Amino acid sequence: MIFQRALRRELTSTAGGVFTTLFTITLTVMLIKILGQAAGGQVASQDVIALIGFQSLNYMPIILILTGFISVLLVMTRSYQDSEIVVWFACGLSLTRWIAPVLRFGWPIVALVAALSFVVTPWANEQSSEYRSRFEQREDIARVSPGKFQESAAANRIFFVEGISGDASKVRNIFVNTINADGKNSVVVAREGETVIDPDGEKFVVMNKGRRYDGSPSLPDFQIVDFERYGLLIGNQSQAAAGERSARALQMGELVAKSDGYARGELLWRIALPLMALALMLLAIPLSFVNPRAGRSLGLLVALLLFVVYSNTVSVFQASVAQQRTSFMMAWWPVHVIVAALIVGMFVLRLNINHPYHPSRLWSRMRRAMTFQREA
Repeated sequence: MIFQRALRRELTSTAGGVFTTLFTITLTVMLIKILGQAAGGQVASQDVIALIGFQSLNYMPIILILTGFISVLLVMTRSYQDSEIVVWFACGLSLTRWIAPVLRFGWPIVALVAALSFVVTPWANEQSSEYRSRFEQREDIARVSPGKFQESAAANRIFFVEGISGDASKVRNIFVNTINADGKNSVVVAREGETVIDPDGEKFVVMNKGRRYDGSPSLPDFQIVDFERYGLLIGNQSQAAAGERSARALQMGELVAKSDGYARGELLWRIALPLMALALMLLAIPLSFVNPRAGRSLGLLVALLLFVVYSNTVSVFQASVAQQRTSFMMAWWPVHVIVAALIVGMFVLRLNINHPYHPSRLWSRMRRAMTFQREA
């Protein structure tokens, strides 16, 4: 029908604008966050672009869910506000006739959210974890940015180097401040140094032509030692093995096979995302009703509040399953059943607006009665 083609065309164009806006905002926030981490030495500067890409894929399901929900809501709200939907009602079309075109518009979004949730996002999380783990497993001296003071992974040592060679094996003008196990302060300065690995696999930075200061200058045990060659232990090669991948990085087959709480909680979240995408687009149809003479801001705020409550409730169930306080079989479905009942209830309210017991008619009668009592 004409109205279905027009509705799908308007939904598609609105979705493009909504997606562009949401993705730009998300990308900007991620860029600021990851650049801050790179400046603070938490990630490698050469990995920034890759990490932004992986994080974008990680947030893409939520962006698509919001895109579908807001697009349907905006288009339907505009139809009410411009009285366009009244014309369609006068032609004999009920509100349920909007379900089919919305589903035709929304099924690619639901399918894409499912593909991202089940396949792409776990891969992106795995790649992001590998990039971060590879950076964390580098020896302290290799993680130092020239011209910056930087803390070691063990948080007991501060490094500063003026320059680093291309392969990060040699450094010049070194400053190392260490807090020993007994609480004493030790400062080492040297003109140059290099990283070496001894036969036992232990990593050292060997410094040449430098000086070591032990203790506090105000105490009698303060010492100054000049050296030609000095080795400082910075790590053990045997500690480079990575830990077990987190549940968020597991593919669906691996996730289903695992029975621990974190895996069950992650499975619940992945299943919930496509269901949320479908439910919210259907919910937007009856939720979009506005009085043409009133603004639509309140309706949009209520809709966004419902999205926040919906997603946060799913997160609460996920956390409950992850902490093994609730079983997966008892937690994955209740919130979606409640939302489905809400959708049916709102359609019933909109389709039976002339029923004598409809809330709006009851409220009108109550207001008339109160007005009559005041006049009497």
